[in-house]
Amino acid sequence: MKTEIIDTNILIYGAGAVGLGIASCLLKAGAKLDILARPDTADSLRRHGLIRTGLFGQYTADPSRFTASASLDDFNDRTYDLILVCTKSHGTAAAAKELHDYRHILTPAGVIVLFQNGWGNAEIFTARFPKQKIYSARVITGFTRTAPHAVEITVHADAIHIGSLFDNPLAAVEPLAAGINSGGIPCITTADIEKDLWAKMLYNCALNPLGAILGVPYGTLAASPDTREIMNTIIEEIYTVMTAAGFSTHWQTAKQYEDVFYNKLVPPTAAHHSSTLQDLKAGKKTEIEALTGQILKLAEIHHIPTPCNTTLYRLIQFLQNK
Repeated sequence: MKTEIIDTNILIYGAGAVGLGIASCLLKAGAKLDILARPDTADSLRRHGLIRTGLFGQYTADPSRFTASASLDDFNDRTYDLILVCTKSHGTAAAAKELHDYRHILTPAGVIVLFQNGWGNAEIFTARFPKQKIYSARVITGFTRTAPHAVEITVHADAIHIGSLFDNPLAAVEPLAAGINSGGIPCITTADIEKDLWAKMLYNCALNPLGAILGVPYGTLAASPDTREIMNTIIEEIYTVMTAAGFSTHWQTAKQYEDVFYNKLVPPTAAHHSSTLQDLKAGKKTEIEALTGQILKLAEIHHIPTPCNTTLYRLIQFLQNK
């Protein structure tokens, strides 16, 4: 079984904070890498290389170590064993379409791994690719871009998990997990990625919208009895929806999850401000549709009331659209 990343051709599709963070690990592990980025980011990467700071130490990749471009046309004559989609969730449909248009760049044995927030991204990709080609990653590590070519790792709550929602063999992504791990960020493969993704949905939906609306970090939300009560209600509503939709996570009840949430998950990320808040401050579109929006869609299908999640969703929509 191949566990080395050195001989694997990889395309990073999307060079935001997560894309640059993952790219830094793979480059440090010796991978052959191309990066698809926005024009200004691609230009900056070509001139300065890729710089990573923060947790897990500093690393700099010389521009000669990779190719950065704003167009897949520049990679049209190349093939990849792994394509890592690191876009925001609201860019999933566009990414799936473009990669399908350039599907010849994926080798016959190659796979696509989604490093994205939220739920429903895999369904968008499997509308264009066979399920056997699609894997998912759960990331609870905080990345911040400090420059177009630089990323800082600010918080880390758990290892990156990579797996398949469709029972695909894990052997296809074991070299990727080994490469990321070797490059500085703990990473493993798992057969329980569905449970992991729903655990992250609970975490994100409880913290992101409320933290964005109130403009405070995660630790402040957990410290207040008032906001804890709101988050408990969010979690309880999501558990009801998740169970009705036939999904599950690692804890059987909302109360069991809440104990882990407040005592183990929030403390390492207490100083972190939600990506939703960061997007609102930057005037960018948020990922609320892939987070709370997905909960509301499933709730509607199964006729489950979600007044707390609905209120937060509408408030974020107001802030986003104003």
